[in-house]
Amino acid sequence: MKKRTTILLVLIAAGAAIYINNTSLLSSRPAGEPVILAHRGLAQSYDRTGLTGETCTAEKMLRPRHDYLENTIRSMEAAFALGADVLELDVHPTTDGKFAVFHDWTLDCRADGAGRTRDRSMAELKKLDVGYGYTADGGKTFPFRGQGVGLMPSLDEVLARFPDRRFHINVKSSDAAEGEKLAAYLADIQPPRRALLTVYGGNEPVAAVKQALPDIRTLSRRTLTRCILQYAALGWSGYVPEQCRDTTLLIPINVAGWLWGWPDRFLDRMDGAGTQIFLLGPYAGGGFSEGLDDPELIKNLPAGYSGGISTDALDLIVPEIAHRPASKDRSDDAAS
Repeated sequence: MKKRTTILLVLIAAGAAIYINNTSLLSSRPAGEPVILAHRGLAQSYDRTGLTGETCTAEKMLRPRHDYLENTIRSMEAAFALGADVLELDVHPTTDGKFAVFHDWTLDCRADGAGRTRDRSMAELKKLDVGYGYTADGGKTFPFRGQGVGLMPSLDEVLARFPDRRFHINVKSSDAAEGEKLAAYLADIQPPRRALLTVYGGNEPVAAVKQALPDIRTLSRRTLTRCILQYAALGWSGYVPEQCRDTTLLIPINVAGWLWGWPDRFLDRMDGAGTQIFLLGPYAGGGFSEGLDDPELIKNLPAGYSGGISTDALDLIVPEIAHRPASKDRSDDAAS
């Protein structure tokens, strides 16, 4: 009986220590507003039912709420003006040594072109209409056709137009050589500017970028998985694994609540490790690209949440954020 009592007391003490080490009740983190990552700038929404890697999302566009086209300078200007803190953009190498900012691997869906984006020069891509393929009625009308000619920017143009802004650069391939090309490009950028960038995408190109430029934040599915698993095993102690340091993490909102110290102790730890956090929409299997696009999901954020969120529907989410409570309710602490 004495032995059992001793074991019980030890377990209680251990549980209390873990709770104290992870409860946000003891965090001094001030209340704030979410840091907003606008995925593809101010973009058109589309029906996500039955999506596959081959789906042409321009053909599944929902009824337009605005006339902005993703990954264009104009949409980026509008996104920053609306309240975005960070923008995500997609890049492809071109035959003339540039990087084109465009979502799709091929030109057939959105633009009036054909074939792989990477098989064209930037000069050729500039001649295309990036609004050509958008339709919300099964091809009866194309509301942006003719309005996107010349609007596909190069990465040079984007960084020159927004020299002090934060960007997530999405490498749209699994080609390590593409990562090497991007690393060579980024190596010519001054470190303070590079510190505002995150490179994410395929495991191989992201690893190549990180190897060439250890100071830049990177993220791939491999590094995210390793970080989450290692933190799940060791985070109760306050330890932040190496895979979780000096990086950017995109975490589904329905996974975040299970992380040790969520929300404030977790955010404090990641801040201390030089890591940025952005919440995505609920994980339901498959990829991790869908953002917090439903305004109702914003109501599920902890009061005073000052980490990041990623959204494809900036125009819907910003007004909802403006109506969130400004103070924290520590009784809602969810230390795992």
